[in-house]
Amino acid sequence: MRKFESNKLVLATHNPGKVKEISRLLKDFNLEIISAADFGIIEPEETEMTFTGNARLKALHSAHQSGIPALADDSGLVIPALNGQPGIFSARWAGPNKDFNSAIERVENELIGKTDLSASFVCALALAWPDGHVEIVEGRCDGQLVFPARGTHEFGYDPIFIPQGHEKTFGEMTLEEKALLSHRTNAFKMLVDGCFNL
Repeated sequence: MRKFESNKLVLATHNPGKVKEISRLLKDFNLEIISAADFGIIEPEETEMTFTGNARLKALHSAHQSGIPALADDSGLVIPALNGQPGIFSARWAGPNKDFNSAIERVENELIGKTDLSASFVCALALAWPDGHVEIVEGRCDGQLVFPARGTHEFGYDPIFIPQGHEKTFGEMTLEEKALLSHRTNAFKMLVDGCFNL
């Protein structure tokens, strides 16, 4: 994998929560981290049908627009009983106002009558350089869904997801507890091992 040697990195997102989480994961590398929103980069339409495809598209777009290496993630909740939905449409299920309470309600309604409540969070990370080179990794966290939602750390579908081998939902865990298990952390470990450990 290509080594990352810049001291600046664009995060290809307009989501402040994601900027905070990713900045924390990269805190040891002494990088100047700038979000696509701060750069005034308009988010591209996500036209791909996979997490890795959309992560690649977003990372390349921000790298080309900024002239600086860019990191994008595409992540979501995959539910086998719903044929993998919401999957790449996880954020879109929350609508334009990012109302995840209504998205969680939709998941619960769609699962009525189904006995399989297994689910996985998946995160694809793409690191793109302005010359078009891209490195991609994908992490996952398997678990079960639970209703009603539990926990006050409301980030997306976290309050209905219990990771395998645990009793708390992501919504009930501290950020530190979640960071030890999450799909994004798993993906970051792969990316850091491949590109950042010089």
